[in-house]
Amino acid sequence: MKIEDFAKEAKTASVLLAATGTDVRNRALAAVAKALTAGKDEILAANRKDLERSEKERIADPLLKRLKFDDAKIADVIAGIETLIGLPDPVGETLAATELDKGLELYKVSCPIGVVGIIFESRPDALVQISTLCLKSGNSVLLKGGSEALETNRVLAETIRRATENAGIPGGWLHLLETRTEVVEMLKLEGYIDLIIPRGSNEFVRYIIDNSNIPVLGHAEGICHCYIDRSADIAMAVPIVVDSKTQYVAVCNAVETLLVHKDAARAFLPVAKESLESKNVELLGCERTRSIIDVSPATEEDWKTEYLDYRLSVRVVDTLEEAITHINTYGSGHTDAIVAEDRAAAMKFMALVDSADVFWNCSTRFSDGYRYGLGAEVGISTNKIHARGPVGLEGLVIYKYLLMGHGQIVADYAGGKKKFGHRKINRHFPI
Repeated sequence: MKIEDFAKEAKTASVLLAATGTDVRNRALAAVAKALTAGKDEILAANRKDLERSEKERIADPLLKRLKFDDAKIADVIAGIETLIGLPDPVGETLAATELDKGLELYKVSCPIGVVGIIFESRPDALVQISTLCLKSGNSVLLKGGSEALETNRVLAETIRRATENAGIPGGWLHLLETRTEVVEMLKLEGYIDLIIPRGSNEFVRYIIDNSNIPVLGHAEGICHCYIDRSADIAMAVPIVVDSKTQYVAVCNAVETLLVHKDAARAFLPVAKESLESKNVELLGCERTRSIIDVSPATEEDWKTEYLDYRLSVRVVDTLEEAITHINTYGSGHTDAIVAEDRAAAMKFMALVDSADVFWNCSTRFSDGYRYGLGAEVGISTNKIHARGPVGLEGLVIYKYLLMGHGQIVADYAGGKKKFGHRKINRHFPI
């Protein structure tokens, strides 16, 4: 089949899927969890093929870490599905209700977006998270994962498709794309696809935006920062930085630049260096950093770099304001954290840092749909429209206005015969 045929099928399925009840979609999610458990051996075997091929091709270590899909990852995605089942249905929720006039009621009601095209990195667990989020929110989905995960993605997509269709979900709601050519073709299908979510670098997201008329929800790269304020508790700050950098280095919410107030630098940097280097982190620092600890020099380019590896750039700053300016200049608007005991400093940081996720006294690694209680995420959006931050169910629904009347016509209001009351009412749309 051609990509246009996939998109047509998905569009047809999306209309039917939007009308399915909560119980049907939740049963299908439970069927997916059961099928993943039953098919574990086949999934792991496919992943071993991907890993062996990628190692021969000398794929970078961070990509190999993302690619690995083992028992623990399967357990994690199943736990995510179980959480998803327990979440409220985002579809059909009455967001607002207004009585325009007696017997003329307007309801703002949530509904699925329709068909979503998602391009994501070489993480098989992302395929499961994305597809199940789309299912719960009533959306059809076209998936394009990294080519390194081809074998694993094939098995996972087929497992999910088979399980959901057997559970009553319309056929054709999920399709897996495998080539870059298919992605290029997908960008032209604005008649069938309602939203594209690209996960990758700023350049990649910009390419998608420039080459498609379809709305794009951009998940750009993660140049995340941790700022150690002059008031920081050093004993608290070090574990936060170490976790932010090393808990999982190959992800977009891992910290890439460490900013340290000059008044905290001499006490903090030697301790931080010891802890980070014990985790095999290579530090690169500005001149002021290098006057305190022995590290390689950082360049202007380092402040702009998402390493996704055991490297961390360090800069000493004079003021809180300088730290904020650095973040807003070099950051990607993803996740940034402050460690401080001074509440006023923390509040100023949280108010002025222009990022989707801004934290106080905790690891940047918390910016995640599962940890936020969203079930999972289709990505972390750095956009400022529709959805921002980890995009879970609420980012996969839109709304429509439903107006119910009893023969009213506009001419009566235009001519002054009747008047609008516009009275807010506490009532749900009578589905």
